[in-house]
Amino acid sequence: MHVTTYRWAKSSGWDINLSQNPDINLVMVFADNPYFSQPQCYEEIKSFFPNADIVGCTSSGNINGSTISDEDMIIAAITFSGTKVAVKSKIIESEDDISSVVTELVKELPDSKLKHLFVLSDGLSVSGSELTRTLNALGIPVTGGLAGDADRFKESWVMVNGPAKRNQIALVGFYGALTASCGFSTGWKEFGPERRVTKSKGNILYEIDHKPALEIYTKFLGELSKDLPGSGLRFPLSVKDSDSDPAYVRTLLGINAEEQSLIFAGDVPQGSSCKLMKTDIDSLIDASIDLANDLAVEGDKQNSLCLAVSCVGRRLVMDQISEEEIEAIQGILGPKNTVFGFYSYGEIAPFGFSSCSLHNQTTTLTFLSE
Repeated sequence: MHVTTYRWAKSSGWDINLSQNPDINLVMVFADNPYFSQPQCYEEIKSFFPNADIVGCTSSGNINGSTISDEDMIIAAITFSGTKVAVKSKIIESEDDISSVVTELVKELPDSKLKHLFVLSDGLSVSGSELTRTLNALGIPVTGGLAGDADRFKESWVMVNGPAKRNQIALVGFYGALTASCGFSTGWKEFGPERRVTKSKGNILYEIDHKPALEIYTKFLGELSKDLPGSGLRFPLSVKDSDSDPAYVRTLLGINAEEQSLIFAGDVPQGSSCKLMKTDIDSLIDASIDLANDLAVEGDKQNSLCLAVSCVGRRLVMDQISEEEIEAIQGILGPKNTVFGFYSYGEIAPFGFSSCSLHNQTTTLTFLSE
């Protein structure tokens, strides 16, 4: 397995002079630049890597090694020695049943010896909760993330062996000699009373304890409520489907003042319990260090790849300190391992007894080696 990374910026183009390389098997590309959505972007990448599967998405910031960058595009060109890759994609229309579409798409993957599945999805028009519930039936570890759009929350794009498109999902299946390990970190802590979700639909929360959700939320935030929805990224919800289930995190994406509702980056089931959460920067970094240390047992593999998908809300909370988290991860995994990824609108990783769950406000790492 060999990994080489490249960076493109509007002002300077590619940081390294690229030439055609037919030996590349897989190209991962993440971008925070409008060029990504233009057809010529894909055509340019394909001209350099004519035999590669090309998969990527828009981001809320790009991660390459120990560096975080914006308004650019990054590429990881990967050559495998004994690993096979199968890539499938689908446009999800508004009237589609996501579960049925994804179930049929999974059937198109070769069914023998699937080692790992990496998933990318439109981060605004596709329900990450429905997507992950369906993929959980595979029974193997699934990781990935929802495409971002910086802090604009207007449109997100996914590229799969063709020009980038909206409303698209991508499945990247790995077979053969690959070794994969993965995990996620949070660093958030619950506070305040536990409350009940008394009215919700999908990712829209209407009532908490039979009171308008926005009213309850703004009372907690006080002066910070004037900066909603942005300030809500600092106070996600901890949600438990039942008393016996583990809690998961949901990030605020928007509000509807007329309906007095809250819009989250994932489902908040009616009947579930919830608490507000808060954190500090040290707790976030420490949680990621613990995760990297857990994966570092694979760190002696030559030129391996660690795909990092981290939440945009986490980055906004950490601000300029975000790079310290990425530097710590890269430092622990060592120079033989390439840390590469993006800031997302939702992260996908195993959770509890599941093999695929949607997370918010986490950093997920997928360590791939041969």
